Amino acid sequence: MIDWSQIDKVFLDMDGTLLDLHFDNRFWREHVPARFAAARGLKLAQAREELMARYRDREGSLEWYCVDHWSRELGLDIALLKEEIEHLIAVHPRVLEFLEALAERPWRRVLVTNAHQKAIALKMRKTPLVGHLERIISAHDLGLPKETPGFWHRVQAIEPFDPERTLFIDDSLEVLDAALDYGFRHLVQVLAPDSKAPPRDAERYLAIHGFGELLPGLRTALRAQDSGDGGVRPS
Repeated sequence: MIDWSQIDKVFLDMDGTLLDLHFDNRFWREHVPARFAAARGLKLAQAREELMARYRDREGSLEWYCVDHWSRELGLDIALLKEEIEHLIAVHPRVLEFLEALAERPWRRVLVTNAHQKAIALKMRKTPLVGHLERIISAHDLGLPKETPGFWHRVQAIEPFDPERTLFIDDSLEVLDAALDYGFRHLVQVLAPDSKAPPRDAERYLAIHGFGELLPGLRTALRAQDSGDGGVRPS
């Protein structure tokens, strides 16, 4: 599926890609509306309708991903509310195997996420991901979400990379489209970001339901190099 001899770095999204998006969907669609309704004395259906409209107004912007923005906007401690259902935070199957296989060679593993720093900190505490990454980049550190033209120029300034030799894996078509516009050659879409929801249909990118689909090719490439047949040439 992927010619690993053409890859130097691997950029990875977090929510929906490495981590099960069920936590975030449950949080924003159910948990926050319940707490908002209780705080405002609203019926749950009324609270949910109001919040969905507010979400849509900010979708795709940096504020949509910002814990502090929603805390101010809703009068709720969003970071604290996330901790109330932190037991739902989970790494997708075979993700750690994939990251460990990458570590057998000097592929640089970089998390590139729209998530706010407070959300990242919680998820790194609740999972073993941090020990399998060389760097974590939050869009909030750069001032632009990944969907925005100009985002990858800002990444380039702090984490230089060749877009033609960098693999980028994400579950968002909008984010992948922006990466394609920047010049990425190796793009993979995750079709099952939420384990409790039906998988999406493959569209214009190489697509996987889970990281187990990438492991055979990666391990074949590793064996080829070990046997002296080439196949892997990270710089």
